Amino acid sequence: MRVLLIEDDLVLGEAVRDHIVADGHAVDWSMSLDQAGDHLHVVSYELILLDLHLPDGKGLELLKALRRKGTDTPVIILTARDQLSDRIEGLNSGADDYLVKPFDLQELSARLAAVARRYAGNPNPLIRLGSIEIDHAARRVFVGGAEALLTSREWAVLEQFLRRPGMTVGKGQIEDALYAFGAEIESNTVEVYVSRLRKKIGRDALTTVRGLGYRLAPP
Repeated sequence: MRVLLIEDDLVLGEAVRDHIVADGHAVDWSMSLDQAGDHLHVVSYELILLDLHLPDGKGLELLKALRRKGTDTPVIILTARDQLSDRIEGLNSGADDYLVKPFDLQELSARLAAVARRYAGNPNPLIRLGSIEIDHAARRVFVGGAEALLTSREWAVLEQFLRRPGMTVGKGQIEDALYAFGAEIESNTVEVYVSRLRKKIGRDALTTVRGLGYRLAPP
């Protein structure tokens, strides 16, 4: 999943970024609204983590602007403001969830996954696709009852198919899930990770749609 983190606290920002990257997601980190706007103009994100107080304005105004434009990207607010009225205002402005600082990074992972599942149309953390069983919450995959051990990047690729059941996933969408903004991408990166996934979950599980990408077709 491609995540935009908007947070001006250097220590917290580094901790959150590193933790989410370790979870297998690509993260772009902005420390101001202006920088976040630049990212949003060129990248399509699957989730935004938004601080409310930034050097050049209020995060809530960015959230309201996104919702006015019809942008439905899920947003989780990260803030030190713990008053009930603040939480209500944030949720009423279009936020999907709200975490009060300081928070546990494992809780952040759980909430991020829960929001992503809701937007993918399947809030159930347990997914069965033929002989493949996926525990989204625990990030574990079983094929025919045996666990298939995936790396964080292999999981990131699989997640793109889980978020778009029955749909063709393009090469660019997989690249976005693997790399943060500005990172260099090898020309055969997607093919390498698709090949690795096929070896672990079954060669027939991922069907090539010539000229378009790949589709999850569980055995």
